[in-house]
Amino acid sequence: MSAPADTAAPPPDTELLPARMLNEFVYCPRLFYYEHVEGVFLHNADTKKGAAEHTRVDAGKGELPEPAAPVGSSLADHRASEPPADAGTPDSPPAPATGPIINDKSSIINSETIHARSVMLGSAALGVVAKLDLVEVTLEPSLDFGDTAAPGLAGAVVPVEYKTGAPREGEDGTRLWDADRMQLGLQILLLRENGYNCTEGVIFYRQTRQRVRFVLTAAEEAWIRKGIAAARACAKGPIPPPLDHSPKCPRCSLAPVCMPDETRFLHESAPAPDIGAAAAPAQLLLLGVAGPADEGPPAPVDPVALAAELSIDDPTWTRLPEARMPRAASGEVRRLMAPDVDTKVLYVNTPGVSVTRKGEVVVVKDQAGTLADVRIKDLHHLAVFGSAQISTALVQTLCEKEVPISYFSMGGWFYGLTRGHGLTNVFTRIRQFAWAADPEKAITLARLFVYGKIRNQRTLMMRNHVEAPPVALRALRNAASAALVAPNLPSLLGVEGAAALVYFQNFSGMIKGRADEDEDELPGLEDSVSTRARDAQKEFPFDFTTRNRRPPRDPVNAMLSLAYSLLARDCTVAALAVGFDPYVGLCHQPRFGRPALALDVMEEFRPLIADSVVLTAINNRMITPIDFVRAGDAVNLTPEGRKRFFLAYEKRLGDTVTHPLFDYKVSYRRAIELQFRLLARTLTGEIEAYMPFTTR
Repeated sequence: MSAPADTAAPPPDTELLPARMLNEFVYCPRLFYYEHVEGVFLHNADTKKGAAEHTRVDAGKGELPEPAAPVGSSLADHRASEPPADAGTPDSPPAPATGPIINDKSSIINSETIHARSVMLGSAALGVVAKLDLVEVTLEPSLDFGDTAAPGLAGAVVPVEYKTGAPREGEDGTRLWDADRMQLGLQILLLRENGYNCTEGVIFYRQTRQRVRFVLTAAEEAWIRKGIAAARACAKGPIPPPLDHSPKCPRCSLAPVCMPDETRFLHESAPAPDIGAAAAPAQLLLLGVAGPADEGPPAPVDPVALAAELSIDDPTWTRLPEARMPRAASGEVRRLMAPDVDTKVLYVNTPGVSVTRKGEVVVVKDQAGTLADVRIKDLHHLAVFGSAQISTALVQTLCEKEVPISYFSMGGWFYGLTRGHGLTNVFTRIRQFAWAADPEKAITLARLFVYGKIRNQRTLMMRNHVEAPPVALRALRNAASAALVAPNLPSLLGVEGAAALVYFQNFSGMIKGRADEDEDELPGLEDSVSTRARDAQKEFPFDFTTRNRRPPRDPVNAMLSLAYSLLARDCTVAALAVGFDPYVGLCHQPRFGRPALALDVMEEFRPLIADSVVLTAINNRMITPIDFVRAGDAVNLTPEGRKRFFLAYEKRLGDTVTHPLFDYKVSYRRAIELQFRLLARTLTGEIEAYMPFTTR
């Protein structure tokens, strides 16, 4: 039977589509696109259960008897080319073709049914390949020639597919789901294409322990062929839109990647206002912060002068635009992902230790013995500080498991990452490079990164300052609005610098846990610990005056630098997980060794995570002056101090917050990942505008 014109066979060099991917296409075209085109796959409880239940099926050798004669021919027709040894000379007349060859040394062995497991079949005509769980083969009667028997040929064959769930309930009884019809129908067609006599198949549903039979009709075959053509067209086009509040989504393993409700909500929300230099008032034009982009290179912006202007209570500032942030109604956007990951970070903080693999466990040892051991399946990533030794076997295993390894100096400088090649998608990166190469597009996102950072700096000051100065709060509010109208990158960086100047001038007002002398200690009765702590307080006071780095020269700046390094690491990991190149930024310009895009999105989280961790560690006395050492001009945490700081940092990442757009609870670690996924949706055109993460 020839295929219809719209379902013609693909060209000979076309890649074969896996039948499982066509099953996914019928279930959800967007899921098919993620798995087949972008190569994205995640496990959840259902997929792991299905993989475990397929263990026995997948253990088969894939052997299948040769097909028997086509319908209407006899066994002798197939045996004619393989006569017995005593069949005579080549000139002898052929045996009659009316039935099996029988002589005094042969007899017919009764037919039997065998099971072939894990059978791989393909068809260039269909353009499909499939791995069949099980094929029930009814052997044709074979011939016994005395001491040897000719192997039987396959007669009728029936593919059997195993599914974890239950069949679909219909008015006429149980029936197959559409996705299962596609997969089983493809298996029947593949068996036919390979010469087997197959008219029906069976799906065994483990949940109800039922076999549901499926007979392939001409109408079903036409539907399947159209589905193959539609899947090929889908693979060549843009990613399909998400399903609309479908009951399929909650149990989908790729729901955290797909984000169906979030994507649809932002796509249907009103787009962000058209903001830019045209909306800038005359005051900003005079300051050089905004102006026509075609008037040549802008003059450098003086952050000190701009900070003073931003602090003025002038009605002009109220005319600056604001980013309108849509907010979902309660329950409008379902949270289809866990609030946080259930794995943890292993920090290796002791110089000279060895980190090895023992079975499925990461073992940290020194000369005295084992310091720590963590199961690999419980590991989110491995962070190595200083000169620890890592075995090649462990690196290979972690790359295979997609567990990144990050490397830091003992002072906290983030060197880089090692990770596997699990993410093969390049389409997001292509769009990223195109946006980064277009200054007009890049500035629209850079404005929002800086806007989100300044808004969150103001929020942190309002929450934590002993008495937040109204002038500083006004300056930060005006700076956030001014960032939205900066026409170019130098102007935007000027606004960011002015806001940072105001913010860090008032940072000391948020430090409340001064390590003064113990009020309960009587003079003359101090112990050595109290004396050492008092000496440390004199050398390392928590008196923050200004931001300094490379190297940090006081305890507060030392912790800020370490927190920013850890946050840069986490943003780099999230960028890679989503499919970005973390070194090509939209706001931060490319520079050797700098993860520019990770730093772009990190701007929104600097106050909420890094600065907040430093303030918590000081104000709750998790870190005290005794936890610092000096090396030349640089001030660093001691190994014990770093351990407590890492605990504070990981606790902050695990803290939950109500998402400002979607109105559900997520951890800050998950919020970072969500922002990168929203950025990817913006670059690929799935949503109109990127929305920065801001809290109230």
